[in-house]
Amino acid sequence: MRTKLQYVIIMVAGILAASCKKDNYKAPSSQFSGRLVYQGETINVSYNDVYFELWEPGWGKSIPINVSISQDGKFSALLFNASYKLVIPAAQGPFRSIPDKTTNSDTIPLTISGNLTRDIEVLPYYMIRSPKFVTAGNTVTATFAAEKIIKDVNARDIERVSLYVCKTQFVDGRNSVATKDLAGGNIADPAAISLQADVPALVPAQKTVFARVGIKVAGIEDMIYSPVQEISL
Repeated sequence: MRTKLQYVIIMVAGILAASCKKDNYKAPSSQFSGRLVYQGETINVSYNDVYFELWEPGWGKSIPINVSISQDGKFSALLFNASYKLVIPAAQGPFRSIPDKTTNSDTIPLTISGNLTRDIEVLPYYMIRSPKFVTAGNTVTATFAAEKIIKDVNARDIERVSLYVCKTQFVDGRNSVATKDLAGGNIADPAAISLQADVPALVPAQKTVFARVGIKVAGIEDMIYSPVQEISL
């Protein structure tokens, strides 16, 4: 009986030691950060909606690491030092991927060895130019221009443009307190778009709100936005 008990104790100790060994693996500590850009200009998107994938070759059936893009186009991820393949899924973002010069494909080779800052260049369907916001009482007026970037066979029309006004710095249609949409077919001049929205009484009251405009491209789920701007009421 004593022998059996000793055997069980040894087995449990072995399992605990193995478990501790696994738990003692170092956490990823190299930071990979950057922005989604077009010719050096940040691509603004909606929070936690757009992401890219990092694949680490050599592990057989692997699962990608999804890295989310913040609404200001920035990203950051803690990784192990290793070689990765960066892929933006086809359905992600209001843009098209640019083929990498090394792979001649949408796959971007990435080597992490310590902290790395690198922007990811993409080709947007449209860019928002010269966004301006003014207030009169509780009315917010936004003016901007929509520049068409992709003009070849991959070009797409504007489905709508939108003005979003929110109580917090996270600005899109999910938490807006005031919204104004304009269908693409009703845009008289893409270089001079104007949208106006009335902000209701806010509870609790606040002296400023946050606003930005966005373009919804036909057939593309994710919108491109202007930077968030805080405005006084």
